[in-house]
Amino acid sequence: MVTNAFENCARLIADADGLLITAGAGLGVDSGLPDFRGSEGMWRAYPALGKAGMHFQEIANPAAFIARPRLAWGFYGHRLDLYRRTAPGPAFGMLLDIARHLPDGAFVFTSNVDGQFQKGGFDAQRIVECHGSIHHLQCMNACDGRIWSANGFQPEIDVDACELTNALPSCPGCGGLARPNILMFGDWDWIEHRAQAQQTRLAAWQRRVDRLLVIEIGAGTAVPSVRLFGEHLGVPIIRINLREAGTAHEPGVSLPLTATEALLGITRALREAGFPMG
Repeated sequence: MVTNAFENCARLIADADGLLITAGAGLGVDSGLPDFRGSEGMWRAYPALGKAGMHFQEIANPAAFIARPRLAWGFYGHRLDLYRRTAPGPAFGMLLDIARHLPDGAFVFTSNVDGQFQKGGFDAQRIVECHGSIHHLQCMNACDGRIWSANGFQPEIDVDACELTNALPSCPGCGGLARPNILMFGDWDWIEHRAQAQQTRLAAWQRRVDRLLVIEIGAGTAVPSVRLFGEHLGVPIIRINLREAGTAHEPGVSLPLTATEALLGITRALREAGFPMG
């Protein structure tokens, strides 16, 4: 049955002229990154937050930067360092290989803030980060609407306490506290013009694509931004999700596998069907 599913995926890809890759946290997990979308997983990675009884919605919140900025930056600074050090998993290379052989290539729509698609070789001008990026900063007070690179910030973390030990990053405009340019819970001050520009580029690309195919990877239902975006397009979906495969839209395919497992099977089926790969 899985073999037939891979063959169906190969047919959908061969019939497409453009690929929209929609990705959630499950893709990062496949690259060896922890999933912070749940208190138990987060507390294993950050025991200090478990001892304090802080849930993800509380630390991933602008209020945490106001009440306990060193703790909030301990959490986000550790993640920033982790993402900088993590190499993208093999799924990224396989997706790139597929995209190279489609007339209109690929575009990415992701809720992940880790920058793994850019590190994996995807064109930064063809990526929508709908929840922002940890690799960019903004003012806590959104003083002048500026978004700037986090490259100059090198966080030093007391891992046991989950606290930043070096200087807190500051806004170049007003000198106040800086925060990641990420859409958090209870967030009214997220500066979104970078994400809006990405959305504009995606819309222009979509208008050129006649036969669009969505490959959705690791997009769950708890925070359904990615899942709903792909479903609302009304095009075939290849849904890859180890725990929430559900039902992809007809004539789509659902694969209850990891990203690497699924793409290895799809790549093999494409080669067997004569699709140029590698």
